[in-house]
Amino acid sequence: MTQASEVNPVSNETKRKKTVQQTEGPKNESTGRLDLETLEQIRNAARSGEIEAPAGAEDIIETLRATLAEHDELFNRFQRLAADYQNFQRRAAANEREARTSATIGVVQSVLPVMDHFDLALSQDTSTATAEQIAGGVRMIRDELMRVLQGFGVTMINPSPGESFDPSEHEAMLQQPSDDVEPGHVLQVLGVGYRLGDRVIRPAKVIVAAAPGE
Repeated sequence: MTQASEVNPVSNETKRKKTVQQTEGPKNESTGRLDLETLEQIRNAARSGEIEAPAGAEDIIETLRATLAEHDELFNRFQRLAADYQNFQRRAAANEREARTSATIGVVQSVLPVMDHFDLALSQDTSTATAEQIAGGVRMIRDELMRVLQGFGVTMINPSPGESFDPSEHEAMLQQPSDDVEPGHVLQVLGVGYRLGDRVIRPAKVIVAAAPGE
């Protein structure tokens, strides 16, 4: 005789109900976090009896809802600030490029007349010009270029012989014994230097005097 197996009957209602602790907290699939929509679904399920909620669950859900709403507002504000900052960076970069271009154009416009004078000098008939005339024309163009540079705040560094050697403005190319110039002073200038305001662009190349016999 076959014995019927014992069955522990469980009502459909018991199967249907779950506690809030047993549910897996539905989350937004795109962000992986609990959002207002899924939280509202939990609250509605608890109110309808679909899930069994412990005492105080309604207050907890309401607190979570307010917290999530505040989080979303702060996150949206952060996104707006991030977008504003990116726009600011793009504008600043564009303004910097425009300023550099404008500064370059200003320099070029100042130098173009000098180029015109070079072109004019090169177009002259050199067969009838003396060396002195050619040198004089080159000197005039050079002086004009120097005036342009001075207009931008550029000045020459051209120490006189006997002037104390200044490593911040002079570059010692070599030392040479001298009976006339004190050791550690400029004996001869090999190439002038230039500064822009207080900033040295290129130091003057000099020979520094040394004591006789060194």
